[in-house]
Amino acid sequence: MKLMGHRLLNIVLVPVMAASVGFLLIPTPIPLASSQETTAGGGAAGSEIVIPAMNAANGRILFASKGCVVCHAVNGIGGKDARPLDAATMPKQMNPFDFAAGMWRSAMIMAPLQRKELGEQTQLTGQELADIIAFVHSADEQRKFSEDNIPPEIKQLMKE
Repeated sequence: MKLMGHRLLNIVLVPVMAASVGFLLIPTPIPLASSQETTAGGGAAGSEIVIPAMNAANGRILFASKGCVVCHAVNGIGGKDARPLDAATMPKQMNPFDFAAGMWRSAMIMAPLQRKELGEQTQLTGQELADIIAFVHSADEQRKFSEDNIPPEIKQLMKE
């Protein structure tokens, strides 16, 4: 497959003491070829792929507010219809695309359950998904997760 005219990313891991996941992903576009020809992906020549920074603290809020907690538990808090998402059960090294691929493989099961439990299918932006993935892989941020993080309307759904 030719990728001429497209850009790939050089991902730089930067240690950050205050970050919940311990590092930030800094996307740095790098040219793959100087030709204007494009035969892969159908994107315009010179287009870039951007990977969002992952924020586990924001992911903690989203895990509850988007309704993930209705079916999934963290630290024993949440539903039992789907597997728990405790950081201790996650691989030590994580590829966020593998996590997203797992969600995609489960979409046929998850979407009807979301409509049943939440009244609609959950909609996530790429940034929201990145943040949720960071949260489910961060033991430090999961220790902060409590019933207080769950909005009242989501708590009501969990009681039904």
